[in-house]
Amino acid sequence: MPEDGAAREVRELLPLPEQPKRPERPERPEDSGEILRRNLRELIRLLGIEVPPKSETPGWRHIARNAIRKAFTSRSAGLSEDFFEPLISAAVCEPDPSHNRWFVEPAINAFGRRRVQAALLTYLQTGTDRERAGSVRAWYWTGYPLRQQHLRVGTSVAEMGFAADEARDVVTAWREASLREFVANEDLDVRCCILPGLPLKPESYPPELRALVDTAVAIARSHPDEYIRERVEVQVHH
Repeated sequence: MPEDGAAREVRELLPLPEQPKRPERPERPEDSGEILRRNLRELIRLLGIEVPPKSETPGWRHIARNAIRKAFTSRSAGLSEDFFEPLISAAVCEPDPSHNRWFVEPAINAFGRRRVQAALLTYLQTGTDRERAGSVRAWYWTGYPLRQQHLRVGTSVAEMGFAADEARDVVTAWREASLREFVANEDLDVRCCILPGLPLKPESYPPELRALVDTAVAIARSHPDEYIRERVEVQVHH
């Protein structure tokens, strides 16, 4: 466990973003597929690896993802700051809930769990509906153990463990933001992504949010989507 000075340093370097005002959320003209391709190309450039530049080929994204995953696994050096944004953006834009792990894991190992979770929280609070759903899919992998510690620079294993403890406030903020989003956002994909990880016991929330739990349950139980109607019963009794 690091000393108090180290604890203060973690908090100063990685502040939790303030709760933003709910935006109008106009969809961005650039689709998530193009954003993902751009991020893949940027990661390929940063890693210095060779991938055939046929971005319009249907299988190119799969080839690129595999090449990036292998490069991170075999890499002996840490990651520079330039990697952070394309990794997070790729994780959010990746539609496959298994493949997004290939971006989340190196980001957590290189930059810390708290910073990655805080970035995903910002997407949940301020992104487009596609980005909100993508941030929830990516969040799933942020709780997994660190497996690529060679990617991190200048931080001891003990400090990394402490940073995980420090991420608890981000996890709390995520849970509360997810509840608000599930109630307020009628987008089907967003609700389907949020619900499996959403605690639906009032005691999981501060008093001022507990009424929203009943609202969320009522929305889910009367929802036209069969998955949501069935899944809410699992969450209520979990």
